[in-house]
Amino acid sequence: MIDVSQLANDPDYRRGAERKGASGEAIDALLAADRTTRGLRTEVEGLRAQQNAVSRSISTASPDERPAKIAQAQELKNALAGLAPQLDEAQAALGELLLTIPNPADASVPSGGEDDYRVERVVGEQPVAPKWDHAEFGEMMGYVDSERAVRISGSRFVYLLGDAVLLEMALVQWVTKMLAAEGFVPVVPPVLVREQMMVDAGFFPADRAQVYEVDEGELFLVGTSEVPLAGLHLGEALNAADLPLRYAGSSSCFRREAGTYGKDTSGMFRVHQFDKVEMFSYCPPERSWDELELILSLQERIVGGLGLPYRVITTAAGDLGAPAAKKHDIEVYLPSQGKFREVTSCSNYTDYSARRLQTRMVDADGSRRFVHTLNGTACAVGRMLLNIFEHYQTDDATLVVPAPLVDFMGREVLQGR
Repeated sequence: MIDVSQLANDPDYRRGAERKGASGEAIDALLAADRTTRGLRTEVEGLRAQQNAVSRSISTASPDERPAKIAQAQELKNALAGLAPQLDEAQAALGELLLTIPNPADASVPSGGEDDYRVERVVGEQPVAPKWDHAEFGEMMGYVDSERAVRISGSRFVYLLGDAVLLEMALVQWVTKMLAAEGFVPVVPPVLVREQMMVDAGFFPADRAQVYEVDEGELFLVGTSEVPLAGLHLGEALNAADLPLRYAGSSSCFRREAGTYGKDTSGMFRVHQFDKVEMFSYCPPERSWDELELILSLQERIVGGLGLPYRVITTAAGDLGAPAAKKHDIEVYLPSQGKFREVTSCSNYTDYSARRLQTRMVDADGSRRFVHTLNGTACAVGRMLLNIFEHYQTDDATLVVPAPLVDFMGREVLQGR
């Protein structure tokens, strides 16, 4: 949720929202609705205070004064009855407008759209295309069966089989163990959440088309464990001395992939169901930018530890999701396509989600303020696997196990099924 006071008084904050696509008219409408709501609230609170004072005075008034006091109290009651619905309506309208204004982009974020990202660094050598692309290799080795999955679930679903399952488990174990050593508490969260949680986490209304709903809209399947992790401290006041609180959520995730018709239809790059380990941090505002760099450094340790060539980019303002003030992506070079493809992202939501979640921190002096929340992909397993398929296959149709996973697999080379 946007900080309306800062939006009204800080031109740079407003400019950051406009760089993400918020129109001046929409911002002005929000500010006008806020002024209307605050005016009505002040009027209602004033009338209520007067009514309470008059009501208290009735019992001590003289018999001659009492009828006038009662009449005055009734007048105030009637006035309140007329204003209360107006305030309710104004607050509802303000609430809807608040959901339409994105978190302003940080000044360090480049302007523009999808193609205007800034490359921060490129790491590793870019190999030539392998003998088989990831989809061909997975099917040939008996690791991936998309044809049978289509029969029972439709397109963009796969069966993962044999050693590929063990490799997935090895990835999750290795990544989770690394994060736990860095102070992230491992979590297996719920993957079904209520609609309000999707709103509070910043995914609704903007990303509603990407989400599966069940129970006639009572519950929604999450596309990332970021959502339930954001709700872990819903409405709580956290001790500043305990921050940052860091979590590593491991879960299955579900996405409709609306708007991607014809894109990445083979293999596991863009599927409706996948497993992922997600980092999430509750952080003091003054430390959140350092926390973003920590999350990014852990992502680079994971991708670099697997020996995959990659680049780090900073996403342009117009390509940021509504809650993010800044986002870095790590893209691994996919040899069969001859280009870099995203495998992780990390974002600083500043206090945008915390305002909706009502998650605050209590400083040593007892003062309260909103925390900052951050998130980052530690391992989107399907995308890591397909990159391993391309970078670690051999010409004689075996798969070399990346060094960090050998102890978990108990083998250095995998055969097909």
